[in-house]
Amino acid sequence: MQTLIEYLQYPFVRYAIIVGILIALCSALLGVTLVLKRFSYIGDGLSHVAFGAIAIASVLKLTNQTVLVLPITILSAILLLRTGQNTKIKGDAAIAMISVGALAFGYLIMNIFAASSNLSGDVCSTLFGSMSILTLKRTDVWLTVVLAIVVFVMFFLFYHHIFAVTFDETFSKAVGMKTEVYNLLIAVITALVIVLAMNLVGSLLVSALVIFPALSAMRIFRSFKQVTIFSVVLSGICTMMGLLISILSDTPTGATIVAADVVAFLICALIGKIRYGN
Repeated sequence: MQTLIEYLQYPFVRYAIIVGILIALCSALLGVTLVLKRFSYIGDGLSHVAFGAIAIASVLKLTNQTVLVLPITILSAILLLRTGQNTKIKGDAAIAMISVGALAFGYLIMNIFAASSNLSGDVCSTLFGSMSILTLKRTDVWLTVVLAIVVFVMFFLFYHHIFAVTFDETFSKAVGMKTEVYNLLIAVITALVIVLAMNLVGSLLVSALVIFPALSAMRIFRSFKQVTIFSVVLSGICTMMGLLISILSDTPTGATIVAADVVAFLICALIGKIRYGN
């Protein structure tokens, strides 16, 4: 405890905790909708797209990679969430195709135009996350705060519409709701969350922040509101624990947070089995 108190005196540790919790809350908030719409894997696909965009931004030597990464990820999210209904390539196939393609081209570009002598280290930290969360600047923190507020405001303002589109998109369209607009909204929120989460856990682990809290909550609760609230609270707790364990034990940040989410899921699954018997 004394060591933890000493660490918390450093601004960069406080920045990491603030950013980590905000990212976790946003991811969990969106995760319930994506899981119920059977788009759980979209986080993985978009994170690979973002990896490819980061590779391009590195080659172009952009000081702020978000300027390029965010628009590309948003565009990809819109394309992915609009597929499956009106195209020959269904949603899951489109996600797999874009995911693998973006990852391959990103790694290829980073190899051909290597701007660093430690290419393997750069790739590994981008894919799996690293302690770079502890090197955040004040501007990075404010950017995360602003984007997190945007996600929260958009979700709560359109909560009932998102709920309707999530559970019965066909009926919602039949009663005159502009479902395409709200699917577009979900796509934009998804892209924002993925870009934010990549800084915390890396490309390959980003889906865990979206999926595990939602699935854990669904083991215990049955209503959409209860599942959403519990998943947000659980995600914040797991991220906080993962960050603190990572800082104190010098373990990889992303992997430690995901491990905490996995343990929480197993506990919730056990509670759900006791409560419901299935």
